[in-house]
Amino acid sequence: MENIAFIGLGNMGGPMAVNLLNKGFKVSAFDLSAEALAKVAAAGGRAASSAADAADGASVVISMLPAGKHVQGLYLGDEGLFAKLPKGALVIDCSTIDAGTARKVAEGAQEKGLSMLDAPVSGGTAGAAAGTLTFIVGGAADDLARARPMLEAMGKNIFHAGGPGAGQTAKICNNMLLGILMAGTAEALALGVKNGLDPKVLSEIISKSSGRNWATELYNPWPGVMENAPASRNYAGGFMSELMLKDLGLAEETALQSHAANPLGALARNLYEEHVQQGHGKLDFSSIVKHFHTLN
Repeated sequence: MENIAFIGLGNMGGPMAVNLLNKGFKVSAFDLSAEALAKVAAAGGRAASSAADAADGASVVISMLPAGKHVQGLYLGDEGLFAKLPKGALVIDCSTIDAGTARKVAEGAQEKGLSMLDAPVSGGTAGAAAGTLTFIVGGAADDLARARPMLEAMGKNIFHAGGPGAGQTAKICNNMLLGILMAGTAEALALGVKNGLDPKVLSEIISKSSGRNWATELYNPWPGVMENAPASRNYAGGFMSELMLKDLGLAEETALQSHAANPLGALARNLYEEHVQQGHGKLDFSSIVKHFHTLN
């Protein structure tokens, strides 16, 4: 069984590392947060003093970091992990970053005789905790075959999107649509409530009609409609609005670079930009409903 270094133990990475431990993998982990490290150590992992310490003796490195600059900083350059890992090691980056950076890092891995997959995830913090994430993978099929037992320990669905960077492109397309759907769902519910409808009844009608979508069925943005949704716990946890804004920005950058039209994606990005500027960046992205209705 592979020895795994796990770098980045945030709301997603921490539960993912714990699921690997629960499936019998040996994990050495690192994060800047002592609290996050302690949780993984309590589950049986080794709390490393640095990323290099975590990667010492590892045959696989998995990372879950906030942005492309962090991924480049971790792996590239004289002090990056690519300069320290043994040839043949496998690197799986689960961060959501731009495809160009993913391809650049993959090229750096190849130059050092390493294998690299970009494998961003979908499923949110609940999926990370339950081990039911969807992995959207870019890279070589042989490398994915090697990674599959580890991905299956953390997720339920694994898709091979294509070569290096393809996982990131597919993830960005998915999250652009998710942002559009959430904003549209919030707007529709607010319209109904302002005209006297019960949000729970309206949500049920929509979920059984042509407007049905992931938000109405599994992640309703209106407080009290779904007991386990972030909306019913003051939008705590879940997928932060500032992260949705980041992903919508990545989609817009990708559209500009490829000369693709994304008017709805751009509008959703503008809505989330305003939402974050109003101080809601740390709230779950379903809190965009506050843009359309003042909640008690």
